[in-house]
Amino acid sequence: MYFDSTMVLLIPAILLSLYAQFKISSSYKRYSKVRAQSGLTGAQVARGILNSNGLYDVRVEPIGGRLSDHYDPRTRIIRLSEDVYQGSSLSSIAVAAHETGHALQHAAGYFPMQLRSSFVPVANIGSGAGPILIMVGLFIPTYGWLLELGIFAFAFAVLFQVITLPVEYNASSRALSLLQEGRMIGSDEVRGARSVLNAAALTYVAAALAAILQLVRFILIARGRSDD
Repeated sequence: MYFDSTMVLLIPAILLSLYAQFKISSSYKRYSKVRAQSGLTGAQVARGILNSNGLYDVRVEPIGGRLSDHYDPRTRIIRLSEDVYQGSSLSSIAVAAHETGHALQHAAGYFPMQLRSSFVPVANIGSGAGPILIMVGLFIPTYGWLLELGIFAFAFAVLFQVITLPVEYNASSRALSLLQEGRMIGSDEVRGARSVLNAAALTYVAAALAAILQLVRFILIARGRSDD
């Protein structure tokens, strides 16, 4: 990676990313040892929330990996890691409810989620091609115009990260409400579930901050080159 004094801009993002990873790991581990009073598994929680909202056609399936949980809007499938799918801990049901929150967003036509979905193609191009174009523009002066093109492409990846924030926070807010309304957690379990959800959301904040600061760094580099 190209190094210069602007790399100090990335320090806050790096520190926040490390803290976010620590928080999600520690919170998930802590509350994965606390069995939910309802005794429900993550799969049962997801299925119960879906059924109570009339989303009988949304499937819930197990998937390999740790914290690999996600909702696929293309296939309308909630995929839960095996620990979450089979587990009945506070961590398991909180994560399952969060992913189910995405399914409810999709069904309700939640605008930020629709906007994020529309950005996926250009965001993938921007995150993949953007840094390559930027590096080529930096190291081969005759192709300096690629630096600006790369920054433009990378900006779409950054925008995607920013749009992701309200989507994730809304899903977590829905999850906590759904768990309480469905009496899937007791009043004394709310704090634990919220801790897991907040820690997960922090990872998205860290990713967005890192992307924004990286974009600012690239812009400063481009301006420095044009002043030379």
